[in-house]
Amino acid sequence: MPEEHSTSGGWLRRITHTFSGEPRDLEELNDVIQHARDRGIINLDACRMLEGVLEVAELQVRDIMVPRSQMITVNREDPPADILPVVTDSGHSRFPVVGEDRDQIVGILLAKDLLRYFAEGGREDFDIKECLRPAVFIPESKRLNVLLKEFRDSHHHMAIVVDEYGGVSGLVTIEDVLEQIVGDIDDEYDTDDDDLDIRKEGERQFSVKAQTRIDEFNDYFGTNFSDEEFDTIGGVAISHLGRLPRRGESFVLDGLEFKVLRADRRRLDTLRVITVQDIVPRDD
Repeated sequence: MPEEHSTSGGWLRRITHTFSGEPRDLEELNDVIQHARDRGIINLDACRMLEGVLEVAELQVRDIMVPRSQMITVNREDPPADILPVVTDSGHSRFPVVGEDRDQIVGILLAKDLLRYFAEGGREDFDIKECLRPAVFIPESKRLNVLLKEFRDSHHHMAIVVDEYGGVSGLVTIEDVLEQIVGDIDDEYDTDDDDLDIRKEGERQFSVKAQTRIDEFNDYFGTNFSDEEFDTIGGVAISHLGRLPRRGESFVLDGLEFKVLRADRRRLDTLRVITVQDIVPRDD
Protein backbone atom coordinates (compact mmCIF):
# COMPACT_ATOMS: atom_id res chain seq x y z
CA MET A 1 0.00 0.00 0.00
CA PRO A 2 1.47 3.46 -0.90
CA GLU A 3 2.72 5.57 2.00
CA GLU A 4 0.10 8.30 1.50
CA HIS A 5 -2.69 5.74 1.89
CA SER A 6 -1.41 4.25 5.13
CA THR A 7 -3.85 4.39 7.99
CA SER A 8 -3.02 6.32 11.15
CA GLY A 9 -2.83 3.02 12.99
CA GLY A 10 -0.33 1.76 10.40
CA TRP A 11 2.21 4.50 10.81
CA LEU A 12 1.78 4.51 14.56
CA ARG A 13 2.69 0.83 14.56
CA ARG A 14 5.70 1.63 12.38
CA ILE A 15 6.84 4.24 14.90
CA THR A 16 6.45 1.70 17.70
CA HIS A 17 8.41 -0.94 15.82
CA THR A 18 11.15 1.51 14.87
CA PHE A 19 12.28 2.17 18.42
CA SER A 20 13.28 -0.20 21.15
CA GLY A 21 11.70 0.39 24.52
CA GLU A 22 9.02 2.96 25.27
CA PRO A 23 9.21 6.74 25.84
CA ARG A 24 9.42 7.49 29.53
CA ASP A 25 8.02 11.02 29.37
CA LEU A 26 6.55 13.57 26.96
CA GLU A 27 9.96 14.90 26.03
CA GLU A 28 11.08 11.47 24.86
CA LEU A 29 7.79 10.93 23.06
CA ASN A 30 8.31 14.21 21.22
CA ASP A 31 11.78 13.01 20.25
CA VAL A 32 10.21 9.82 18.85
CA ILE A 33 7.79 11.89 16.77
CA GLN A 34 10.59 14.12 15.47
CA HIS A 35 12.67 11.07 14.55
CA ALA A 36 9.68 9.55 12.77
CA ARG A 37 9.33 12.72 10.73
CA ASP A 38 13.05 12.76 9.91
CA ARG A 39 12.79 9.16 8.67
CA GLY A 40 9.77 9.95 6.51
CA ILE A 41 7.34 7.80 8.49
CA ILE A 42 5.09 10.83 8.98
CA ASN A 43 5.05 14.16 7.18
CA LEU A 44 5.62 17.60 8.66
CA ASP A 45 1.91 18.41 9.05
CA ALA A 46 1.21 15.18 10.93
CA CYS A 47 4.25 15.81 13.12
CA ARG A 48 3.04 19.28 14.08
CA MET A 49 -0.46 18.05 14.87
CA LEU A 50 0.87 15.25 17.06
CA GLU A 51 2.99 17.78 18.92
CA GLY A 52 -0.07 19.98 19.27
CA VAL A 53 -2.13 17.14 20.72
CA LEU A 54 0.53 16.46 23.34
CA GLU A 55 0.83 20.15 24.14
CA VAL A 56 -2.93 20.60 24.59
CA ALA A 57 -2.91 17.99 27.34
CA GLU A 58 -0.30 20.05 29.19
CA LEU A 59 -1.63 23.57 28.65
CA GLN A 60 -4.21 25.34 30.78
CA VAL A 61 -6.80 27.89 29.71
CA ARG A 62 -4.72 30.73 31.19
CA ASP A 63 -1.96 29.91 28.70
CA ILE A 64 -3.99 30.80 25.60
CA MET A 65 -6.93 32.94 26.76
CA VAL A 66 -7.59 36.44 25.49
CA PRO A 67 -6.91 38.57 28.59
CA ARG A 68 -9.67 40.71 30.01
CA SER A 69 -7.96 43.92 28.92
CA GLN A 70 -8.24 42.80 25.27
CA MET A 71 -11.76 41.39 25.36
CA ILE A 72 -14.12 43.10 22.93
CA THR A 73 -17.45 43.44 24.72
CA VAL A 74 -20.73 45.25 24.27
CA ASN A 75 -22.85 46.85 26.95
CA ARG A 76 -26.29 45.56 27.75
CA GLU A 77 -27.70 49.10 27.70
CA ASP A 78 -26.20 50.14 24.35
CA PRO A 79 -28.58 50.60 21.39
CA PRO A 80 -28.01 48.53 18.23
CA ALA A 81 -26.57 51.55 16.41
CA ASP A 82 -23.74 51.71 18.96
CA ILE A 83 -23.13 47.96 18.93
CA LEU A 84 -22.89 47.63 15.15
CA PRO A 85 -19.54 49.46 14.74
CA VAL A 86 -18.00 47.24 17.44
CA VAL A 87 -19.12 44.13 15.55
CA THR A 88 -18.01 45.29 12.11
CA ASP A 89 -14.64 46.68 13.22
CA SER A 90 -13.64 43.58 15.18
CA GLY A 91 -14.80 40.95 12.69
CA HIS A 92 -15.70 38.55 15.50
CA SER A 93 -18.89 36.51 15.54
CA ARG A 94 -19.50 36.36 19.33
CA PHE A 95 -19.35 39.09 21.94
CA PRO A 96 -19.60 38.96 25.73
CA VAL A 97 -22.31 41.33 26.94
CA VAL A 98 -21.52 43.20 30.16
CA GLY A 99 -23.86 44.73 32.70
CA GLU A 100 -22.85 47.36 35.23
CA ASP A 101 -19.14 46.44 35.06
CA ARG A 102 -16.80 44.16 33.10
CA ASP A 103 -17.03 41.45 35.76
CA GLN A 104 -20.76 41.11 35.15
CA ILE A 105 -21.08 39.05 31.99
CA VAL A 106 -24.80 38.68 31.38
CA GLY A 107 -24.63 36.63 28.19
CA ILE A 108 -23.19 36.26 24.69
CA LEU A 109 -24.39 38.20 21.65
CA LEU A 110 -24.04 36.58 18.23
CA ALA A 111 -23.35 38.91 15.33
CA LYS A 112 -25.96 37.10 13.24
CA ASP A 113 -28.65 38.03 15.78
CA LEU A 114 -27.77 41.71 15.40
CA LEU A 115 -27.78 41.27 11.62
CA ARG A 116 -31.30 39.87 11.87
CA TYR A 117 -32.40 43.02 13.67
CA PHE A 118 -31.12 45.27 10.89
CA ALA A 119 -32.53 42.93 8.23
CA GLU A 120 -35.94 43.45 9.81
CA GLY A 121 -35.66 47.19 9.34
CA GLY A 122 -34.33 48.15 12.77
CA ARG A 123 -37.57 47.73 14.69
CA GLU A 124 -38.17 50.08 17.61
CA ASP A 125 -38.76 47.39 20.22
CA PHE A 126 -35.31 45.77 19.99
CA ASP A 127 -34.31 44.26 23.33
CA ILE A 128 -30.78 42.84 23.52
CA LYS A 129 -31.89 40.58 26.37
CA GLU A 130 -34.02 38.62 23.89
CA CYS A 131 -30.91 37.87 21.80
CA LEU A 132 -28.54 36.83 24.56
CA ARG A 133 -27.16 33.31 24.60
CA PRO A 134 -26.05 31.89 27.97
CA ALA A 135 -22.42 32.48 28.91
CA VAL A 136 -20.22 29.56 29.99
CA PHE A 137 -17.77 30.22 32.82
CA ILE A 138 -14.61 28.18 33.36
CA PRO A 139 -11.58 28.46 35.69
CA GLU A 140 -8.16 29.54 34.47
CA SER A 141 -6.70 26.22 35.51
CA LYS A 142 -8.86 24.02 33.27
CA ARG A 143 -6.81 21.82 30.95
CA LEU A 144 -7.29 22.47 27.23
CA ASN A 145 -8.00 18.83 26.40
CA VAL A 146 -10.81 18.83 28.98
CA LEU A 147 -12.17 22.13 27.65
CA LEU A 148 -12.15 20.84 24.08
CA LYS A 149 -14.26 17.86 25.09
CA GLU A 150 -16.69 20.16 26.91
CA PHE A 151 -16.94 22.44 23.88
CA ARG A 152 -17.65 19.43 21.69
CA ASP A 153 -20.27 17.97 24.02
CA SER A 154 -22.08 21.24 24.78
CA HIS A 155 -21.79 22.78 21.28
CA HIS A 156 -20.59 26.03 22.83
CA HIS A 157 -17.89 27.99 21.01
CA MET A 158 -16.83 30.50 23.66
CA ALA A 159 -16.22 30.44 27.40
CA ILE A 160 -15.58 33.24 29.89
CA VAL A 161 -12.52 32.60 32.04
CA VAL A 162 -12.70 33.51 35.74
CA ASP A 163 -10.01 33.69 38.40
CA GLU A 164 -10.05 32.11 41.85
CA TYR A 165 -12.13 34.99 43.19
CA GLY A 166 -14.78 34.74 40.49
CA GLY A 167 -13.63 37.82 38.59
CA VAL A 168 -13.42 37.77 34.81
CA SER A 169 -9.83 37.27 33.65
CA GLY A 170 -10.39 36.61 29.94
CA LEU A 171 -12.13 34.47 27.34
CA VAL A 172 -11.30 31.49 25.18
CA THR A 173 -12.92 30.05 22.06
CA ILE A 174 -12.99 26.60 20.53
CA GLU A 175 -10.92 27.98 17.66
CA ASP A 176 -8.19 29.00 20.13
CA VAL A 177 -7.98 25.41 21.36
CA LEU A 178 -8.08 23.80 17.91
CA GLU A 179 -5.34 26.10 16.65
CA GLN A 180 -3.04 24.65 19.30
CA ILE A 181 -3.40 21.31 17.49
CA VAL A 182 -3.78 22.08 13.79
CA GLY A 183 -2.20 25.52 13.57
CA ASP A 184 -3.88 28.75 12.57
CA ILE A 185 -7.39 28.48 11.23
CA ASP A 186 -8.41 31.09 8.70
CA ASP A 187 -12.04 32.12 8.86
CA GLU A 188 -14.29 34.36 6.82
CA TYR A 189 -12.74 37.43 8.39
CA ASP A 190 -9.14 36.56 7.55
CA THR A 191 -7.65 38.13 4.45
CA ASP A 192 -5.25 36.96 1.79
CA ASP A 193 -3.01 40.03 2.05
CA ASP A 194 0.08 37.89 2.48
CA ASP A 195 2.21 40.60 0.87
CA LEU A 196 1.36 43.12 3.59
CA ASP A 197 3.64 43.21 6.60
CA ILE A 198 1.35 45.65 8.42
CA ARG A 199 -2.42 45.52 8.00
CA LYS A 200 -4.93 47.86 9.64
CA GLU A 201 -7.75 45.95 11.36
CA GLY A 202 -9.51 48.73 13.25
CA GLU A 203 -9.17 52.33 14.35
CA ARG A 204 -6.21 51.55 16.64
CA GLN A 205 -5.60 47.89 15.91
CA PHE A 206 -3.09 46.43 13.46
CA SER A 207 -1.85 42.99 12.41
CA VAL A 208 1.94 42.95 12.02
CA LYS A 209 4.10 40.13 10.70
CA ALA A 210 7.01 39.32 12.99
CA GLN A 211 9.32 39.52 9.97
CA THR A 212 8.51 43.23 9.49
CA ARG A 213 11.75 45.17 9.36
CA ILE A 214 12.28 47.57 12.25
CA ASP A 215 12.75 50.61 10.00
CA GLU A 216 9.42 49.86 8.31
CA PHE A 217 7.72 49.41 11.69
CA ASN A 218 9.20 52.66 13.02
CA ASP A 219 8.16 54.55 9.91
CA TYR A 220 4.58 53.28 10.18
CA PHE A 221 4.02 53.75 13.90
CA GLY A 222 6.39 56.60 14.65
CA THR A 223 8.43 54.51 17.10
CA ASN A 224 12.19 54.47 17.68
CA PHE A 225 13.15 50.82 18.06
CA SER A 226 16.84 50.24 17.42
CA ASP A 227 17.89 48.02 14.53
CA GLU A 228 21.49 47.59 15.70
CA GLU A 229 20.91 44.19 17.32
CA PHE A 230 17.78 42.99 15.51
CA ASP A 231 16.43 43.40 12.00
CA THR A 232 12.75 42.63 12.66
CA ILE A 233 10.07 43.56 15.16
CA GLY A 234 9.81 39.87 16.04
CA GLY A 235 13.42 39.96 17.19
CA VAL A 236 12.66 42.96 19.39
CA ALA A 237 9.72 41.13 20.98
CA ILE A 238 11.77 38.00 21.66
CA SER A 239 14.59 40.08 23.15
CA HIS A 240 12.16 41.95 25.41
CA LEU A 241 10.68 38.74 26.83
CA GLY A 242 13.95 36.84 26.85
CA ARG A 243 12.35 33.85 25.12
CA LEU A 244 10.03 32.88 22.28
CA PRO A 245 6.58 34.35 23.07
CA ARG A 246 3.54 32.09 23.42
CA ARG A 247 0.43 32.54 21.33
CA GLY A 248 -2.01 34.82 23.15
CA GLU A 249 0.73 36.43 25.26
CA SER A 250 0.60 40.22 25.67
CA PHE A 251 3.19 42.85 26.53
CA VAL A 252 3.79 46.58 26.18
CA LEU A 253 6.72 48.17 24.32
CA ASP A 254 7.34 51.86 23.67
CA GLY A 255 3.73 52.73 24.45
CA LEU A 256 2.29 50.09 22.11
CA GLU A 257 0.35 47.06 23.28
CA PHE A 258 1.43 43.83 21.59
CA LYS A 259 -0.36 40.48 21.49
CA VAL A 260 1.03 37.33 19.91
CA LEU A 261 -1.51 36.11 17.34
CA ARG A 262 0.47 33.32 15.74
CA ALA A 263 3.48 31.44 17.03
CA ASP A 264 4.66 27.89 17.54
CA ARG A 265 7.55 26.29 19.36
CA ARG A 266 10.01 27.37 16.73
CA ARG A 267 9.05 30.82 15.54
CA LEU A 268 7.02 33.95 16.08
CA ASP A 269 4.72 34.67 13.13
CA THR A 270 2.17 37.44 13.69
CA LEU A 271 1.61 40.18 16.26
CA ARG A 272 -1.37 42.39 16.95
CA VAL A 273 -0.44 45.97 17.76
CA ILE A 274 -2.83 48.33 19.55
CA THR A 275 -1.86 51.99 19.56
CA VAL A 276 -2.68 54.72 22.05
CA GLN A 277 -4.72 57.74 21.11
CA ASP A 278 -1.83 60.12 20.47
CA ILE A 279 -0.08 57.86 17.95
CA VAL A 280 -1.15 58.42 14.35
CA PRO A 281 0.24 55.65 12.10
CA ARG A 282 1.16 56.36 8.52
CA ASP A 283 -1.95 56.01 6.38
CA ASP A 284 -1.62 53.74 3.37
